[in-house]
Amino acid sequence: MSTLNIVTRDGSAVRVTPEPGLSVMEIIRENGIDELMALCGGCCSCATCHVFIAEDSFDQLPAMSADEDDLLDSSEHRRHVSRLSCQIPWSDVLDGLTITIAPED
Repeated sequence: MSTLNIVTRDGSAVRVTPEPGLSVMEIIRENGIDELMALCGGCCSCATCHVFIAEDSFDQLPAMSADEDDLLDSSEHRRHVSRLSCQIPWSDVLDGLTITIAPED
Protein backbone atom coordinates (compact mmCIF):
# COMPACT_ATOMS: atom_id res chain seq x y z
CA MET A 1 0.00 0.00 0.00
CA SER A 2 1.40 3.39 -0.97
CA THR A 3 1.63 6.51 1.20
CA LEU A 4 1.48 10.25 0.68
CA ASN A 5 3.10 12.52 3.26
CA ILE A 6 1.44 15.90 3.69
CA VAL A 7 2.92 18.83 5.59
CA THR A 8 0.24 21.35 6.50
CA ARG A 9 0.72 25.10 6.72
CA ASP A 10 1.33 24.90 10.47
CA GLY A 11 4.06 22.30 9.95
CA SER A 12 2.07 19.26 11.07
CA ALA A 13 2.88 16.05 9.22
CA VAL A 14 0.10 13.74 8.09
CA ARG A 15 0.62 10.37 6.39
CA VAL A 16 -2.27 9.04 4.31
CA THR A 17 -2.94 5.98 2.18
CA PRO A 18 -4.17 7.35 -1.15
CA GLU A 19 -6.66 5.76 -3.49
CA PRO A 20 -5.27 5.26 -6.99
CA GLY A 21 -7.05 7.30 -9.62
CA LEU A 22 -7.53 10.40 -7.47
CA SER A 23 -5.55 13.60 -7.79
CA VAL A 24 -3.31 14.68 -4.93
CA MET A 25 -5.78 17.53 -4.32
CA GLU A 26 -8.66 15.07 -3.92
CA ILE A 27 -6.59 12.90 -1.60
CA ILE A 28 -5.74 15.87 0.61
CA ARG A 29 -9.36 16.97 0.85
CA GLU A 30 -10.76 13.46 1.34
CA ASN A 31 -8.44 13.03 4.32
CA GLY A 32 -9.93 16.00 6.16
CA ILE A 33 -7.21 18.54 5.44
CA ASP A 34 -9.16 21.66 4.56
CA GLU A 35 -6.29 24.06 3.86
CA LEU A 36 -6.72 23.86 0.08
CA MET A 37 -9.50 26.04 -1.25
CA ALA A 38 -9.41 24.28 -4.65
CA LEU A 39 -11.99 26.72 -5.93
CA CYS A 40 -12.13 25.32 -9.46
CA GLY A 41 -12.58 21.75 -8.25
CA GLY A 42 -9.59 20.46 -10.16
CA CYS A 43 -10.17 22.05 -13.57
CA CYS A 44 -6.79 23.82 -13.65
CA SER A 45 -8.36 27.26 -13.71
CA CYS A 46 -7.13 28.66 -10.39
CA ALA A 47 -4.05 28.20 -8.22
CA THR A 48 -5.71 27.56 -4.88
CA CYS A 49 -4.39 23.98 -4.58
CA HIS A 50 -0.72 25.03 -4.78
CA VAL A 51 1.76 22.66 -3.12
CA PHE A 52 5.51 22.25 -2.90
CA ILE A 53 6.94 18.88 -3.88
CA ALA A 54 9.92 17.39 -2.05
CA GLU A 55 13.08 17.97 -4.11
CA ASP A 56 13.96 14.28 -4.33
CA SER A 57 10.57 13.39 -5.83
CA PHE A 58 9.91 16.28 -8.19
CA ASP A 59 11.21 14.47 -11.27
CA GLN A 60 8.78 11.56 -10.70
CA LEU A 61 5.78 13.76 -11.47
CA PRO A 62 4.14 14.03 -14.88
CA ALA A 63 5.19 17.06 -16.91
CA MET A 64 3.58 20.39 -16.12
CA SER A 65 1.19 21.79 -18.70
CA ALA A 66 1.47 25.34 -20.01
CA ASP A 67 -1.83 26.20 -18.28
CA GLU A 68 -0.55 24.97 -14.91
CA ASP A 69 2.70 26.90 -15.41
CA ASP A 70 0.77 30.10 -16.19
CA LEU A 71 -1.46 29.70 -13.12
CA LEU A 72 1.53 29.13 -10.84
CA ASP A 73 3.03 32.37 -12.15
CA SER A 74 0.15 34.16 -10.44
CA SER A 75 1.36 32.99 -7.01
CA GLU A 76 3.77 35.12 -5.03
CA HIS A 77 4.90 31.89 -3.32
CA ARG A 78 5.94 30.00 -6.46
CA ARG A 79 9.13 27.94 -6.17
CA HIS A 80 10.95 25.65 -8.56
CA VAL A 81 9.18 22.70 -6.85
CA SER A 82 5.67 24.22 -7.07
CA ARG A 83 2.79 22.29 -8.59
CA LEU A 84 -0.98 22.41 -8.55
CA SER A 85 -2.12 19.35 -6.62
CA CYS A 86 -5.17 18.94 -8.89
CA GLN A 87 -2.81 18.22 -11.76
CA ILE A 88 -0.97 15.35 -10.08
CA PRO A 89 -2.74 12.03 -10.58
CA TRP A 90 -1.88 9.55 -7.85
CA SER A 91 -0.14 6.33 -8.81
CA ASP A 92 1.98 3.85 -6.88
CA VAL A 93 5.06 5.32 -8.61
CA LEU A 94 4.63 8.27 -6.23
CA ASP A 95 4.73 6.07 -3.11
CA GLY A 96 6.34 8.00 -0.26
CA LEU A 97 5.89 11.40 -1.93
CA THR A 98 6.05 14.35 0.46
CA ILE A 99 4.19 17.55 -0.35
CA THR A 100 3.89 20.78 1.61
CA ILE A 101 0.79 22.92 1.27
CA ALA A 102 1.87 26.34 0.01
CA PRO A 103 0.90 29.53 1.84
CA GLU A 104 -2.35 31.09 0.71
CA ASP A 105 -2.04 33.95 -1.78
